[in-house]
Amino acid sequence: MSLSIGIIGAGQFAGQFAKLFKLHPGVGNIHVTDVLPERATELRDRLGLDGTFADFDAVLASDVDAVAIFTQRWTHGPLVEAALRAGKHVYSAVPMAISEDEISRIIEAVRETGLTYMMGETSFYNPATIYARNQLAEGKFGRVFYSEGDYVHDMDLGFYDAYKYSGGADWKQTASYPPMLYPTHSIGGVLGALPTHAVSVSCLGVRDNRGDGVFDKTVSMFDNDFSNATALFELADGGTMRINEMRRVGYPSHLRESRFRFFGTEGSFEQLAKVTVWQDKEGVHDISDLVETAATMSEDDPALENVAPALRDAFMSGLSKVHDASRLPEEFRGAPNGHEGSHHFLVDDFVTAATNGAVPTVNAWVAARFTLPGIIAHQSALQDGARLAVPDFGDAPSTVEPNGSGNTSEPVSVDG
Repeated sequence: MSLSIGIIGAGQFAGQFAKLFKLHPGVGNIHVTDVLPERATELRDRLGLDGTFADFDAVLASDVDAVAIFTQRWTHGPLVEAALRAGKHVYSAVPMAISEDEISRIIEAVRETGLTYMMGETSFYNPATIYARNQLAEGKFGRVFYSEGDYVHDMDLGFYDAYKYSGGADWKQTASYPPMLYPTHSIGGVLGALPTHAVSVSCLGVRDNRGDGVFDKTVSMFDNDFSNATALFELADGGTMRINEMRRVGYPSHLRESRFRFFGTEGSFEQLAKVTVWQDKEGVHDISDLVETAATMSEDDPALENVAPALRDAFMSGLSKVHDASRLPEEFRGAPNGHEGSHHFLVDDFVTAATNGAVPTVNAWVAARFTLPGIIAHQSALQDGARLAVPDFGDAPSTVEPNGSGNTSEPVSVDG
């Protein structure tokens, strides 16, 4: 059976994933819609998609099997729930949602409908996360007691352009989006390797002083003036996790926008922009060549036309030596990839899960554990670092049947 897909939002990310959906042997017709119809038309024509829809409601009223949501980050929750209630499988860009209530409603909709929901968190297939996951499985870490995830993406390196592209004349109102409400590239890289979850958090925010109207409460639709934030989480297994979300930082985000560290009783892993090491009690081992990815696209590729120059490396990356390309469709060989080799795996995970009725890797329960801790961390920062409990929705069921039935167990993982 071929999966038909309606793409919601024709911005910078949509084209990268539309191309992979089109290549996937499990996908049939692909349509697209955008609040700016000309963007939907351009994407349709450039990639040879099957058509456009007038708006989101028209997609839901159609007979497409699934939707792939690439809209502004604070809009995902209600769109996802509406699509599930309309009988569509859902692939959503990050974050899952921006409130605990929105997350709860998505999980309930998945339980009641039995449909596939997957959040496209790239860090789950980040080479660092895959390497750490493998080392943990082999017992090389011993007990991991401390970990770090940093999303170091400076505004000057791509975010100004991205917000102008998506936000139009009022882009400064949305460019102030609170850093901890976009936590999945950092949290997901840690919890994508460790079989645990956050139970409490204390977070401090850094108030911006650039004075350019971004992260300015008088302008912000989110009443936010934090440009950077640091959170310390207590984990359910007794360990700790520190998360940094930085938007003003002297760091080459275009080289590596997410980086990770794991410390165990027997071994540790540390990553910088261009160097990655494994350490044990005997010495330091440079493993940079295992986790580096090479470019898969040329700088003048038409698919990069609407991508800010400072963001292009993130879209162009190929596979690393720790990625298991043998599980991917042959049609993906040599195809554009992105975000350190993750795009191929995310698309294949979703199509396979939606087609076979399986619970995908970054399912609703996993997505909640990647997203909700950041939401609570932002609340903590607004309370001057107060330690707050992080709610948890439990483990994903191994299967999800309509009306809430299913067998509860650890999520089924498909490694990279």
